[in-house]
Amino acid sequence: MSIHNIKTGVPETLTKATLFLLSLLVLTLSNPATGVAEKYNTKKLTLEECVRIALQNSSSGIKAERALKLTGSDVLRNYGKFLPRLTASASYSPYARDRGYSPIEETYRTTKTESTALSLTATLNLFNGLSDYASLKAALNDRQSARYTLSRAYETIAYDITQSYYQALLEGELMLIAREDLRSSRDQLKLTERQFEVGLKSMTDLYQQQAETASRELLLIQAESRSRRSTLELLRRLQIDPQTDIGLAEPTALTADLPVSSADSLTAKALRSRRDLKGRERNARAAKWKVTSARGARLPSLDASFTIGTDAIRYPGGNSLPYSTPTTLNQLEDSGSSSVQLSLNWSIFDGFQTSYAVQAAKISHLNSMQDYDDLQRTIQIDIQQQLGDYNSARTEIITANATLKAAEAAWNAVKRKYELGAAGFIDLSAARSTLFDARSSLTRAKYNLALQKNILDYTTGSMLLPSTPQD
Repeated sequence: MSIHNIKTGVPETLTKATLFLLSLLVLTLSNPATGVAEKYNTKKLTLEECVRIALQNSSSGIKAERALKLTGSDVLRNYGKFLPRLTASASYSPYARDRGYSPIEETYRTTKTESTALSLTATLNLFNGLSDYASLKAALNDRQSARYTLSRAYETIAYDITQSYYQALLEGELMLIAREDLRSSRDQLKLTERQFEVGLKSMTDLYQQQAETASRELLLIQAESRSRRSTLELLRRLQIDPQTDIGLAEPTALTADLPVSSADSLTAKALRSRRDLKGRERNARAAKWKVTSARGARLPSLDASFTIGTDAIRYPGGNSLPYSTPTTLNQLEDSGSSSVQLSLNWSIFDGFQTSYAVQAAKISHLNSMQDYDDLQRTIQIDIQQQLGDYNSARTEIITANATLKAAEAAWNAVKRKYELGAAGFIDLSAARSTLFDARSSLTRAKYNLALQKNILDYTTGSMLLPSTPQD
């Protein structure tokens, strides 16, 4: 045991353990965001996980959920119009002074009073031109429209994330192709330098190879920049910390074909499945019911009311009365009144206010129907356009595969000739560029087919979503 430990009486193992725990605590406090970052860094995120994160964080989805919640409150409000309205009132006057002439006493008399009154009134509308019923039907259609709008908002989020996800993967693969091409160019530069040293290559070949390697480095820098930018764009759409270093998992069946029959069948499917189209149709129904609600103001309104109440009046000191009054509490308990009343109200002329409301509701209904018809035509055009793009993307893959095989064969042949001195540097550089372009074109074609499939799914309204926040 050391002299220091003898003096302090603390074991050496305990001191080391304490220092270790303190150091661990300091490191934890100095980097509090580590646990948050590890939430996404522990494994590569799949496309489904990215969509689920976006559905939870996206502002458009949150706003659509709030709009749906508001329509639910509006439905409850319109249901409440069929229930009686209860009104309770209470009043208390601690002092009132009344001076008036008394013909009995033939003199002026001053009366001071303290009064209390309580009442409860229930009013029920019996008829108002079906305005309440029409408003309820409009609110129910608005709520259903908000549900479709929320579902379409989720589909839009999933579509947007899928596009960004594939774009990030595409730029990443193009970066790897550029990196491999640069490595091949550097290997060729080393070989050219050795051949130059032994006299097999000229100074011009060496300079040309150096220039080509530098150009490949520039292409790699540009590819890395595009890859980094696409990843940041995905992080922005996921609404997570931009400093998070995430990894992306390769999707399965990237070039899977769609069972496409014809544009007509896809159009029929879209008209049945598109939730935004269903939402427009519900909006048109709601607008039609609002016309009926506005017309109800032209008819009379019949209300029934029932009122019960009690009051009490006390005469404080200073009044010369020939009789005494009960206490306020006794009067409130023993007194009382009740009444039933039917009231009919009919606005004969309201300065054309009802006429304007009806006309505005009609125009809103016509605009809703116009929006519905426009969306139908847009869907039909989009289906034809996206189906053509999808078929073109399928053809591009076949062409890109054939081009890559030819470019690889040409590169291998020219490279052997160049090493034997039977081909010049220009032929070698052209073959390498052709191979690089062929690899990049095939990668773009594969992801373009996946992107076109995603667009076609979104256009037909057949996107598969993971569990959503409303589930």
